[in-house]
Amino acid sequence: MKKLLLSFLLLTGAASCYAQSLSVSVLGDSYSTYEGYVSPSTNEMWYYAKHGNNTDVSDVTQTWWWQVVHDGGFRLCQNNSYSGSTIGYHGYDGNDYSERSFLTRMDNLGCPDIIFVFGATNDSWAGEPVGDYKYDGWTKGDFYTFRPAMAYMLHHMQRRYPNVPIYFILNTELREDITESCRTICSHYGIKCIALHDIDKKNGHPSIKGMKSIAEQVLKAVKE
Repeated sequence: MKKLLLSFLLLTGAASCYAQSLSVSVLGDSYSTYEGYVSPSTNEMWYYAKHGNNTDVSDVTQTWWWQVVHDGGFRLCQNNSYSGSTIGYHGYDGNDYSERSFLTRMDNLGCPDIIFVFGATNDSWAGEPVGDYKYDGWTKGDFYTFRPAMAYMLHHMQRRYPNVPIYFILNTELREDITESCRTICSHYGIKCIALHDIDKKNGHPSIKGMKSIAEQVLKAVKE
């Protein structure tokens, strides 16, 4: 019995140490920004220590990703989030957003053990055409529509970060065609799509309450 108990303690202890050693990277948009905690630092922010009237989030510990890292016992590898960024190249007012797009930034995530991709919000808000499902033979022109851009992103990231679990976080209140596309493409690549629900927001962005809810839902999905 003593040997069995010792083996159990050793196994649980090893599992705990392993979980604490895992590093997390984030590829995101404004929802995942916070001044001083994003790399590269030249990326545009939404969340600041001096936040004005945009949101009630005023401390980095209130962000969803900080809570996931802290409460999950992880380490932050890199947060490459850019306010207003789209997965595809089609931005607001039809402008070319290729410079800030997820496709342009997805190679710059360090060497993480887990990756969270939190996107598609600006693609939805900016009116990006949804396009057709396309899983190979992409051209640059394809990336101005959502489905080919989303598919290429996941395809490329699975090869760029082999054996690294990728979780796609799906925002609430997006266009139906964007939401359905995210679910379908994630399923195609075997990537877990964490479809959020009941997220409190101010000016379209998570409040303190909303951030906490996101963190809880993400951690629950990861543990499952």
